[in-house]
Parts: sequence; C-alpha cells; structure tokens
Amino acid sequence: MKPRDAFDFTYLSSTEPPMTRRIEIGPINRVEGDVQVALDLDGSVVRRAEVSAGLYRGFEQMLPGRSPGDALVYTPRICGICSISQSLACVAALEAAANLRPVPNGLEIRRILHGAENLADHLSHFYLFFMPDFARDAYAGRPWHIQAVRRFKSSVGEGGRGWLAARAQWLHMVGMLAGHWPHTLVFQLGGVSRAVDKTEIQKARGLIAGLRRFLERELFALPLEQVAAWRCRADLEGYRWRGQGDFALFLQAAADLDLAATGGWPEWRLGSGGAYPGSEGVAWPAGVWSGAGAAPFDPDAIVESTAHAWLAGEGDLPPARGLTRPDADKAEGYTWSKAPRLNGRPLEVGALARQAVAGQPLIRDLLAGGAPSVAARIVARMMEVAQLPGLMLQWLDRIDPEAPFIQHHDWPVEGRGVGLVEAARGGLGHWVAIEAGKIAAYQIVAPTTWNFSPRDGQGVPGPLEQALEGVEAEGETGRLRVQQVVRAFDPCMVCTVH
Repeated sequence: MKPRDAFDFTYLSSTEPPMTRRIEIGPINRVEGDVQVALDLDGSVVRRAEVSAGLYRGFEQMLPGRSPGDALVYTPRICGICSISQSLACVAALEAAANLRPVPNGLEIRRILHGAENLADHLSHFYLFFMPDFARDAYAGRPWHIQAVRRFKSSVGEGGRGWLAARAQWLHMVGMLAGHWPHTLVFQLGGVSRAVDKTEIQKARGLIAGLRRFLERELFALPLEQVAAWRCRADLEGYRWRGQGDFALFLQAAADLDLAATGGWPEWRLGSGGAYPGSEGVAWPAGVWSGAGAAPFDPDAIVESTAHAWLAGEGDLPPARGLTRPDADKAEGYTWSKAPRLNGRPLEVGALARQAVAGQPLIRDLLAGGAPSVAARIVARMMEVAQLPGLMLQWLDRIDPEAPFIQHHDWPVEGRGVGLVEAARGGLGHWVAIEAGKIAAYQIVAPTTWNFSPRDGQGVPGPLEQALEGVEAEGETGRLRVQQVVRAFDPCMVCTVH
C-alpha cells in the first residue's frame, strides 16, 4: 500500500478472487468530504457501489425543546462552507411557520449573500477540491499535464494560490453585508438585521468588479457575458481549442480522459427547489428535468428511507414526520445517511440540475440524448460562476437604502414550515414543527443526502452509487477515475448526517 498524504485517499483491496473483489476507497476529502466508497469489482469494472457517511453529529436531535430562535444559532454551524445556505433554509422554514413574508430589501440582501457564498463554493471546489487530481503523476505525459501541475498542484499551484487571494477579498463583501462569515446571525424573521447604505452598496460593486477581473483573467480568459451566452456543444468545443483560461485546461483534460462519458446513471432525474428568491420571484425556477422532459418539484412528494442507514425506522417517512434515532448495530446499515426519494425515485441535485431546470441552452444540449456526467457537472458549476456576478449587480440595484430591511415579528408559538434553498452542492431543505412556543421537531435534507444516499427500501441505489457502476477502477488511473466521479458530486458529509 502506498503512503497517503493529506490530499490522497486510502485504497484497500481484499484477498478475494480477482473476479469478485471488493475494494474500499476513502476517506475522500480535501476541502470537505470524509466519504468512504466500497466497490464490488467484476474484473476491473465496478458492478456495485456502496457509499458510506461515517460521521454522526445529531443536529436534528439538538433542536427539539428549544426556542425557535435557537435554530438560527445552531443550524449555520452544521457546516462552515455553506453556513449561509443553512441559515437561509432555517429562516425560511421559521417564516413559513409564522406565515410571514420578508420585506423586499431583506430578500435582496439575502440572495446577494447567498450568491456570494455559492460562487465562492463553486470556485473553491474547482481550484482546491477537483482540479488538483489532474496534477497527479499518474497523468504524466498527457499533453495538458505540465500545465495542470503548474496551475493546480496541491498547495503550490498558481491557480489555487491565486484563487485563495481572490477569495479573501471576495468574502470581505460577505463580512460587510452580514457582519461576519461564517455563521452570521444577520438573517432574522422578516428580513435582515443589518441595514445597508449607499456607500456599502458601492463598495460591494467594487468587490464584484474585483472578482470579475480574476474570473476574466484566470478562470475563463474571456468576458463573463460571452461565457454565459454559450448555447451548444460547438461553443464549448470552440473555447476548448482556442481558450487560454483554467476552464479551458479542464475541458482539454476532460476530453482526453473522456469525462463526458463518465459518471452517468440510468433513468436519471435532476431536481431543484428554486434558487435566489427576491421580491419579483426566484432567479432560477423549481422543477425536475430528465430525459423525458420537465416535471414539477413537489416537496410534499419527498420521503426518506432508513432501510440501509444506521438509523431505526418505521418505513419511508416524509421529512415533516421524520425521525432520527441512531441504531449503530443495524445489520443492514452501511451509512449514517438516509435515502431521500422524490415520488419514490432517486434525484440528483446541484448546479447541473439548476441549470437544466432553468433551461440553460448549453446544459440542455449536453444532456440531450445522454446522461449527466463528470464533465457536465463541472461545466454547469462554471456556467453559474459566469452568471452570478451579473445577477448580483442586478440585485444590488433593487436595494432601496431608505426602505426597511426587516419586518419585526414575534417567534411563532404554533406552526409548521418548510424552507428550501439551493446551496452550491444542490437542494437543501429544513422542516420545522413548533408547539407551545418550542421546537417540537426539526429535520434536514441536505444536497449530499440526495446525491450520496444509500439504497432505499426497494434496493434502489442513490445517484452516486449508480454513477459509479461501470467505471473502470483498476490501477492508479482507475482509482483516480472513481475519485473524479465522487468529487464531481462534491461531497459534504458534515451536512449529510445529523
């Protein structure tokens, strides 16, 4: 077994006969992760995958019996990477329970901050989590490898160091508008607790302009409007051949490694609960997209199975009636994660889902006649990176510094609510029940709970488990291929398990 550094993964093989081997890869992490994958191989090909989240944290059990306002303190601490997403899902659920709509200024500040965090997450995933694998020695001799080492080698790559410097400046805007990051308390019932003046709006514009310079100089080497206007594979291919940015380097490596044909799953479905609500509606709509076309996204059609989780269960339950009761000795369990299903079927969430549901032409073209892939998932994230700065400027224009930023409201005494938001990794939902002024029940379904779910009670694997089937996993490049499929979904196991 070769030594593992902080940015590698363990590779364990059994002593079973070569045609029936089981291997385990994990923990797969870099920014966040800690996911374990067990693969049953037929020769060198994955025939069955089991994805395991090995960390139990119990956030859903911390909240019952507490004041509703306590949830706004606890839930952001589920994750330091997407704490704004957790905060927004929480405050949306509490507002639904109180039958309260926030004021327009509050909505605009919320989605500006949410867009800033999601954009930072997309770029951190690209520069720090996904792309360093292309600098591995296993790819030496590939036409793009020398450039990948220069730009993305862990800890020393120019691209990663450049992004970290840009990220520090970018998060100044979050601190300015939210007081601090992560785990801000600026999101309160009815809006936000901090007003923004004209000077701060102008400073935010300057910070957006600064990030735009980084994106147009290093990531795309093109104006953002030109990237956002891509409509078909031919546009992407033309950029791959002529482009000079880091994204062009990804496309060159992805084409060489055939990542557009890797990581699909049969009968795929992509779903979004709708992203960035404002006073005029959501920026990207809710819905489900599949090879059969569009369908509505109905939160009431979500159930969770605990059949293969280390959790006691009473059949498939909707989150509003869900239970989180550990059963670490459960024989059928292999993960702490539940298995959410929409209308009884698995669902993939994330940027690819949002862009497909919203009708982005390039993403629809990549999915036409095919399936989701490693390459398509990264392309979709980069399309959001190209779109968000312009959207955020529009949202800044909608702020009226003379109008209220919050409509003060008492905490609900009785009620139930659902809060749905789109984190960078995909759909996040919080379900709350309040009785006699206290939280009676709280349940969370996170993006990684959807994508990294285990088998359900009918034995149907989750999206990642299906996407790993058929992957060549032999040798160093095979293990890297498995890792690329996992990383393209962007695991965040601390959000998955509660």
